[in-house]
Amino acid sequence: MSPQRRRKSKQVTAKARAGAFGIHIFTALGAAIGLLALLEAVREHWSQMFGWLGVALLIDAIDGPLARKFNVKGALPNWSGDTLDLVVDFLTYVFVPAYAITASGLLIPLATPLLGVAIVVSGALYFADTRMKGEDNHFRGFPALWNAAAFYLFLLKPPAAIGSLLLAILVVLTFVPFNVMHPLRTIRFRTFNLALIAVWALLAIFILWSNFEVALWVTVVFCILGGYVMLSDKLIQIAGLSRA
Repeated sequence: MSPQRRRKSKQVTAKARAGAFGIHIFTALGAAIGLLALLEAVREHWSQMFGWLGVALLIDAIDGPLARKFNVKGALPNWSGDTLDLVVDFLTYVFVPAYAITASGLLIPLATPLLGVAIVVSGALYFADTRMKGEDNHFRGFPALWNAAAFYLFLLKPPAAIGSLLLAILVVLTFVPFNVMHPLRTIRFRTFNLALIAVWALLAIFILWSNFEVALWVTVVFCILGGYVMLSDKLIQIAGLSRA
């Protein structure tokens, strides 16, 4: 290889590394967004908190495809994007929502701190489980979507006993080996799933804009969509269809 080509190769490598590190920074911004969400939660500005968590969710949806497209792992082998993603996800999917749940006043007072502890401990253990996601892009057990659980809690505002019981069930389901579809990466019915997730996101934005005061039909449709994500795999197995 000529000196000119060697220099050009080094320049391309440097650019690739800089771009890859930029994607890592983009992922890490999710942690900063999580902090902003926590600050809103401390002020009990719940709609604003969920708005920031929504931004973190968007970053989480974008950074993975970017990392795979630009081969971030190959460009920066000493920096683990998987570890960085888990750190940010724990903050935005588990820790901040756990604080919101425990500070909401929507649970049985005596059970509130116990549920908060159970959420963060089970969430940490879930992210440490190497079996959390299968090769078919399905999650194993309840996938620590405590941001979504908190959102539904604030929307439905069930009686304290029922809300506390449902959250306790989700903690237990974290360790139950059943499959939950990945809304973005599960291959089966992917186009259909993406369309439903788009509708879900639009409804979530509308609910936040309305400060959780929405018509009954909005709540019903929103719950049906959430139930589809959680239970579609099991329903399809019962119907005898293959899972991809």
